[in-house]
Amino acid sequence: MLDLDYFLSLPSYLEFLGSTRLPIFIWGMGDGCLKLLNIFNDYGIPCAGIFASDEFVRDKLFMGYRLHSLSEIENAVPEFIVVLAFGAGYPELMRKIEGLSLRHRLIVPDMPVVGGGLFTKDFLVSRFDSLSRVYSMLSDQKSREVYKALIEFKITGEIKTLHSCETPPSDGYRLLKIGASESVFDLGAYTGDTIRELLDFTGGSFSSITGIEPDRRNFRKLCEYVERSGLDSSRVRLINAAAGDSCGSITVLKGGGRMIKRSQSGVSVQMISLDSLFWDNASPEDSAFRECTYIKYDIEGEEQNALYGSKRVLKMFKPSICCSIYHRLEDIYSIPLYISSCLPGHRLYIRHSPCYPAWDTSLYATDR
Repeated sequence: MLDLDYFLSLPSYLEFLGSTRLPIFIWGMGDGCLKLLNIFNDYGIPCAGIFASDEFVRDKLFMGYRLHSLSEIENAVPEFIVVLAFGAGYPELMRKIEGLSLRHRLIVPDMPVVGGGLFTKDFLVSRFDSLSRVYSMLSDQKSREVYKALIEFKITGEIKTLHSCETPPSDGYRLLKIGASESVFDLGAYTGDTIRELLDFTGGSFSSITGIEPDRRNFRKLCEYVERSGLDSSRVRLINAAAGDSCGSITVLKGGGRMIKRSQSGVSVQMISLDSLFWDNASPEDSAFRECTYIKYDIEGEEQNALYGSKRVLKMFKPSICCSIYHRLEDIYSIPLYISSCLPGHRLYIRHSPCYPAWDTSLYATDR
């Protein structure tokens, strides 16, 4: 069982940053830094400055702060706290972050990618029943260890906690028993990275693949990847759209790269539901794609909506699932509970691939 008293006894990074007398510097710019500055303002945490890589500094300002280099701060300030303002999943950058953590106290807040709120102790208490329900549903000890470590990290902001629960992406395919004849639906196909991973795992074998990607630039690269790979075009279908709970259109940020998110202003993109591909918009040309054995959901905070739009598919085909559970604050409990309600016979697993903060965390569900 999850131990609420244990989590409440952990040092909160918010409490620490609010009480320390050491100067606090933010590492990084962009959206993550803006979120941190708002958090600092809400919790009365002083910001001593912002630093970035040397190539981004050069007399620049960000939100009224002159950008420093790390070496400049280290030469001027004997002891200080660093708060990370960006996500890192590449080994080289992660090693750089780990190296800095050996020289300075490093805090890595687990800010949601989409939406607001923070995983505070008060939030933990208010959602503890739901978190405990998910924990009790998990099917192996590793999943339970990962889940506890994720909750601990969200409170403390200490990256050493994440090290204890990392696994390679291939571990998910192993859990799902992915085989050589899968009918795959890749929601959030990006430029083909997860299709490539899956085919590496299966030795290039598959029954059919449907890749859904909303960003036009990413979609073009996805098409180029499929063409270069020489995959059988009669068994690969690529759709330039966003996966959601219905059919229509939504507005997303322009030039979002991997982070394609809904926005009040930006560009309009088509939205489709997975159910509609099998029923409302089905055509004779789609006969090669009438089965579904595996669905991947990684769509920048729209996972819950896409799951709503997959209800008939889930009920009919009972596919294995890989679903990101880190984009929104509530995803860590709401998505597992929803998938369990749709697929009560499936076993649930959670894995975290190397990344700072606790991104690249996925729920795996299967009845195999």
